[in-house]
Amino acid sequence: MLAPTESDDDFVMLAGLDEPVQIRRSSRARRFALKVDEAKRAAILTLPAGAALSDALDFATKHVRWLQKRLVAIPASVPFTDGAVLPIRGLDHRIRLAGKRRSRGVVWTDPDNDDGPLVNVAGDQRHVSRRLTDWLKREARKDVSARVDWHAKQLGLNPKRITVRDQTTRWGSCSSNGSLSFSWRLILAPHLVLDYVAAHEVAHLEEMNHGKAFWRLVYKTMPRTDEARQWLKCHGTALHRYGAE
Repeated sequence: MLAPTESDDDFVMLAGLDEPVQIRRSSRARRFALKVDEAKRAAILTLPAGAALSDALDFATKHVRWLQKRLVAIPASVPFTDGAVLPIRGLDHRIRLAGKRRSRGVVWTDPDNDDGPLVNVAGDQRHVSRRLTDWLKREARKDVSARVDWHAKQLGLNPKRITVRDQTTRWGSCSSNGSLSFSWRLILAPHLVLDYVAAHEVAHLEEMNHGKAFWRLVYKTMPRTDEARQWLKCHGTALHRYGAE
């Protein structure tokens, strides 16, 4: 039966679940809704602004088995540790701690290693997560900037600013002032996918919607759009497990 313990952070524990359920109140919600956010690796219970929490918890309790199945199905996290494998531009690399060696910087790749591609990180385990994440963000910004520039020239458009951060709900976004933002995790996907997301957001500089005119722009500059979208649909969420503790 229900055994909730409410916290100050709007999380509750439900009997049968090992992880807390996040509570969200929404003025737009008209009914209770449960979902599993695979990117955040969490269950989320949404309820209308004026609804009673006790009623929402009763609703959630009836769906505990569904939540259990969905949460168990989330791919295991892959922390940045020695020996862990992560994709870089779609190609699996094994993380190797390189000790104090810094002749090639704090992070460098070795694509021709006999046992498969390596990504080397100087220092010990304390430094791996920060140094590798920072390096991946720099690589993502480099690749994204190059493809944004290319697509912008193709379409005759002018982005104002490019930022790269750890977005969990969108791979990219375009603001009304022409600023583009991207998830650094695109560097983990095949180049085709990053290229498509760059084209998608550049097209939004002209069309701030997803109408026919928008998609004509995307396909004009990125003919392999369908292939990239299919890859994201099948594999995109799994990219969020890398670096998760």
